[in-house]
Amino acid sequence: MSAIVAHPLHVFGLRPGVASNVCFFDEQIIIYPAGSGCVQYHVEQRWQKLIPGSEKSQGMLALAISPNRRYLAISEIVQEKPTITIYELSSVPCKKRKVLNSFDFPVEQFLSLAFSPDSKYLVAQTGPPESNLAYWMWEKQRLMAIVRADTQNNPVYQVSFNPQDNTQICITGNGIFKLFRYIEGTLKQTNFQRGEPQNYLSHAWLSEERVIVGSDMGKLFLFESGDLRWETNIECKKSPSEIEKDELPKDSESLLEFVTGGSPDLANELVLEGDAPQQVSLPHISAIAAYSKGFACSAGSGVVLLFEKTEDKEGYREIREIRIPQDQQSSDPNQSDKQDIKCMCFSPSEEILLVSTSKNQLYTFTLSSAEIVKGEHFVYLSFPLHSAAVTGLATCIRKPLVATCSLDRSVRIWNYEANTLELYKEYQEEAYAVSLHPTGLYIVVGFSDKLRLMNLLIDDIRTFKEFTVRGCRECVFSNGGHLFAAVNGNVIHIYSTTSFENINNLKGHNGKVRSVIWSADDNKLISCGTDGAVYEWSLLTGNRESECVLKTCSYSSVAISPDTKIIFAVGSDQTLKEISDSSILREVPTFDVVYTAIVVSHSGRMVFVGTSMGTIRSMKYPLPLHKEFNEYQAHAGPITKISITCDDQFLLTVSEDGCLIIWKVYDKEGRGLKREREVGYADEVLITKADMEEKTLVMKELKSRVEELQMENMYQLRLKDMSYNEKIKELTEKFIEEMESLKIKNQVLKAEKEKLELQHQEQFSELMEKQAREVQDLESGNSQKLLLEYEKYQELQMKSQRMQEEYEKQLHDMEESKNQALEELTEYYEAKLHEKSALLEEAQDDARQQLREFEETKKQIEEDEDREIQEIKIKYERRLREERESNLRLKGETGIMRKKFSSLQKEIEERSSDIEAMKIEQQKLQGIIKSLEKDILGLKREIQERDETIQDKEKRIYDLKKKNQELEKFKFVLDYKIKELKKQIEPRENDIRAMKEQIHE
Repeated sequence: MSAIVAHPLHVFGLRPGVASNVCFFDEQIIIYPAGSGCVQYHVEQRWQKLIPGSEKSQGMLALAISPNRRYLAISEIVQEKPTITIYELSSVPCKKRKVLNSFDFPVEQFLSLAFSPDSKYLVAQTGPPESNLAYWMWEKQRLMAIVRADTQNNPVYQVSFNPQDNTQICITGNGIFKLFRYIEGTLKQTNFQRGEPQNYLSHAWLSEERVIVGSDMGKLFLFESGDLRWETNIECKKSPSEIEKDELPKDSESLLEFVTGGSPDLANELVLEGDAPQQVSLPHISAIAAYSKGFACSAGSGVVLLFEKTEDKEGYREIREIRIPQDQQSSDPNQSDKQDIKCMCFSPSEEILLVSTSKNQLYTFTLSSAEIVKGEHFVYLSFPLHSAAVTGLATCIRKPLVATCSLDRSVRIWNYEANTLELYKEYQEEAYAVSLHPTGLYIVVGFSDKLRLMNLLIDDIRTFKEFTVRGCRECVFSNGGHLFAAVNGNVIHIYSTTSFENINNLKGHNGKVRSVIWSADDNKLISCGTDGAVYEWSLLTGNRESECVLKTCSYSSVAISPDTKIIFAVGSDQTLKEISDSSILREVPTFDVVYTAIVVSHSGRMVFVGTSMGTIRSMKYPLPLHKEFNEYQAHAGPITKISITCDDQFLLTVSEDGCLIIWKVYDKEGRGLKREREVGYADEVLITKADMEEKTLVMKELKSRVEELQMENMYQLRLKDMSYNEKIKELTEKFIEEMESLKIKNQVLKAEKEKLELQHQEQFSELMEKQAREVQDLESGNSQKLLLEYEKYQELQMKSQRMQEEYEKQLHDMEESKNQALEELTEYYEAKLHEKSALLEEAQDDARQQLREFEETKKQIEEDEDREIQEIKIKYERRLREERESNLRLKGETGIMRKKFSSLQKEIEERSSDIEAMKIEQQKLQGIIKSLEKDILGLKREIQERDETIQDKEKRIYDLKKKNQELEKFKFVLDYKIKELKKQIEPRENDIRAMKEQIHE
């Protein structure tokens, strides 16, 4: 293995063509496919962890994350075989837990995956023509069931589990909405489609029984237990820019609102004519995601609608509309938001909504904002990414910048140290090649129509010179930056960066030039092309200094050693060539892969190559002849460009999959990388004079505005102080007047109080005298009444004693009878309980006896079978021995006897077939043994049934105990009657007590 190691640090890009391509690992970490693997991205801290893809993978098709967030399933094609790889996300780094790649059913690819609610089962939907739905217990790699989902070769788009039920599955597709349930080892359809079949694009489970489904005709269907419960249409929502455009011609249409009532038919015709142009195509509901309050769904290009439950809880109402914002850096901002939503998901706390689009962009929206504002918009998850193949890549010396251009007509400037996007801009034409000036302040880009030299301003990429070079596929600044080379077909143009003059035109290639590189001193230029030629040009003379032509090879990339003595070239012949002095020194094999790009480190000790499979290889120089290199899974398409930074610290790769990957380079031997920068990176940026003046004017205006606002605020504060002071004076005067009036009222009330006190004292003395007289009269009358009442009380006391004695006797008799009844019942039920326990013991003994008998029979059967097998084996061994002896005798004979020998050989073969037949019989006997084992299982079931009868008897005992409790309740009733009798006695005692009190009085 090579000592040169490359570690991926950051990936800018999203892999297209993957179903369910975004999901949340937790509240802050998002998983999405990029390059050949997947990326874990932290939203706040903005770091990445890469999950590498499978080796020799030919395409990723679908993702699925388990509900417990521990596992990630990836459907891909590995070496032309469909494969499902399950990763354990909780381990660091992520490890492969299981790989499903051997199937007992025909399958070309798995289009959709889903985990069960408990994460133990996995369901996968295959594509046409098979359209099988497979159900696994994935940890044991056991296929539980398989069913053909569709017989008409219609595409199936999505499969999912019921969020509360491991056995229920939903699939949707073109004319397909089916619910399956796993019952007794098979998947059975539980619903029947009614009405016209729709092209169902997406669905989501809202509850255990409810599924919301979206179609390509802008319709939402709510199914409950497989039956349609609710349906609504979604109209194409117009963006604000479209609404503004529509409002312009409305002045002429305003006549429609003032049609007189004389001709209703005419008015209807006019209204219909006015409405006709506004009919638009129906939105595709390509993605749906459920959350606790309702669901979110796509509503055409760049629009997501949020629905919540209505009060009647039958249907749902739209509460929010979220749009993808217009990109002002786009060549047509009005069309930049026209992106189809491919997938969406909510974070575990349902605060963040994440969506992926058809242009390979990722957007988020925070739902926790308290106010719902009109015209809400998504924001980029990190940065706007390339949406097509990246065709150009370049770095500079003075800044940590890397420039890329793509077939999506954009040019982007990235910072590989901060992992950020510094600048980007979209154009009308496709960009094929890009090169950064060593200072990092200028850029040259080859478009399909022209070659443009542009300034990298602080906030813009602005063209300042155009060259008439059409379809420039390669352009490179010299190492000093004073020149740049641009390829036009098979001609290389050399231009001056300062005077923009065409200094030289290098002609000689018969085919298209594919790669150009400058020597370290800028005196030489090396080029290669599809004609199989590698030329070394002298810029002083404009002539070729050396050439190496191999017409059988179409070269794609060239590199040069730091000392300019060795040229490295790669092409279609699956070799890496070292060329020096017009001759090939060495050809290093690529081991059945085509190298598409090559770069040599500035130290000259490292060589990196990119392959057509999307992998990169790192190797030491001098180049190894054997497989002494490190190979890394990098991209999902052929690598188009590869570059290394000036300090050999970072490797940069781009590919046809639209991704840029930044790699950190390490040398295990510690050589070649320890290059400290003498001068730090430049912080200077370019800005035009007009922009600077404009900004200074804006700053002055803002400063003057701030001063005016401060003056105005001071004036307003003074006015408020004056008004508040006046109010305080008015309030104090008012309170003083009120206080004086209250003092006068207080004095009047005091005088009235004194008069009332004198009157009260006189009345009180009169009442006291009157009361004393009445008390004397009452005492004399009550003493006589007391004597009479005392006599009555004694008589009543005698009566109550007699009654109490009678009640005590009755109570004693009742208690005795109750105790006797209780004793009889307990004896009766105890006897029954003994009987039942004896029966139970007998049943248990029978069960044990039967178990022993079955075990003995099983042993006897096994012994008999073993004996029979042994006898058969001995028998045929004896026959074999006899045949061998006869063969030995026949060997001594010659001539005609050889024919007999051959016939005997045939007989031996027949005997071996007999042995095989006996082996088959042995297998049958083993099958019989298995059936006997099943009988044993049946007998075990009988034992279980008997256990159940024992449980029934225990229930009977429990019922008897309940009856005992009822008797106790009967006792409680008797106690209650006794209490009632006591309550009947109490009123009389109360009467007696009252009489006593009267006597005392």
